[in-house]
Amino acid sequence: MKVLEGIKVLDFGRFIAGPYCAALLADYGAEVIRIDRVEGGEDRYIVPVTEGGEGAMFLQLNRNKRSLTLDLASPEGRDIVRKLVAGADVVVANMPPRTLKSLGLDYETLSAIKPDIILVASNAFGNAEAVRDRVGFDGVGQTLSGAVHMAGTPDQPQKAMVPVVDFATSFACALGTVLALYERKHSGKGQEVGASLLCTGLNMASGALIEEALLGLDRPATLNRASGYAPSDIFKARDGWFITQVIGRAMFRNWTQLVGRPELLEDPRFADDKLRGEHGEFLSGVMNDWARDKTLDECLALLEKARIPAGRVNSPRQALADETVKAADLIHWMDYPGAPKKVPIFATPVTLSRTPPEIRQRAPLNGEHTDEILAGIGLNQQEIADLRQRNIV
Repeated sequence: MKVLEGIKVLDFGRFIAGPYCAALLADYGAEVIRIDRVEGGEDRYIVPVTEGGEGAMFLQLNRNKRSLTLDLASPEGRDIVRKLVAGADVVVANMPPRTLKSLGLDYETLSAIKPDIILVASNAFGNAEAVRDRVGFDGVGQTLSGAVHMAGTPDQPQKAMVPVVDFATSFACALGTVLALYERKHSGKGQEVGASLLCTGLNMASGALIEEALLGLDRPATLNRASGYAPSDIFKARDGWFITQVIGRAMFRNWTQLVGRPELLEDPRFADDKLRGEHGEFLSGVMNDWARDKTLDECLALLEKARIPAGRVNSPRQALADETVKAADLIHWMDYPGAPKKVPIFATPVTLSRTPPEIRQRAPLNGEHTDEILAGIGLNQQEIADLRQRNIV
């Protein structure tokens, strides 16, 4: 059996934090129904890559799901939701509390239908009254946390161009779901699982925030150079860029030997990680001088031999062709209607040796499984046809 086999999930999520949580549950065997708008949700069509307009991220976040289209504003749509909830274990909906309430997806309403239901409801800022109904995306979680300040320069803040806070919130929500399911086995009761982009972002930036709270250093932005150890930066070889991160005295010793500067090991300016971080600009300069006349492959081979973590800076095209990425066997290539080529779907980030996750099927077309899902809750063909005619499904 799959770990979550028999668990039924209704996914009302949008964009990333909700849908990817549901996808992770599906990878481990949960039956997940994505509730789509009749015309298709806005997150379906961001960065379109297929003839039908499905977006690149949508294909990754909605594998292993079935799709039901539904007008949630209609009485008939609400009735269908109630029937689905009555047979479900988990509802995923990353929306502000006010929106949940207006759609009848708040925990009070859901638990009145099914007392042991688990609602997984992440939002932008948490459930404190002053902030709970404000909206926000991944970038807001990044900027408020301090991360964007640290990643930029004094003249230009820089956010990560991949949604790190959204994805980390998805992982937290998936963990919370499994915890709530585990607890339900003992209590027989459901509960609400909460998470927020702001809380995730603050946790990810917590080292810098704690340092500031205790020491008040007000560190300036240093782009790619770390502040608490060195050399840790992005460096340019003759034919490309790479990152390396030196932490701890043993690794620093290896690095001084590698770059031909063994005298730096006993230099009092570099006695520990903190001091090395304070003199990181100098150490990055040494590293840049060492790398300047070498090829990228030469730099990486020498760093690997010295047991110093390093990696090339890949473009998306280079990442797909990277030998390390290929060797790790982390891409599942799938067909999708209207896609010009096979779609790379990336592996579940956590595996179990005896009951592994599985990417079984592609993301659904909009409403692809509407008829079979409605038939599963007792509607006949004529009733389904009537709902279609009235644009309710």
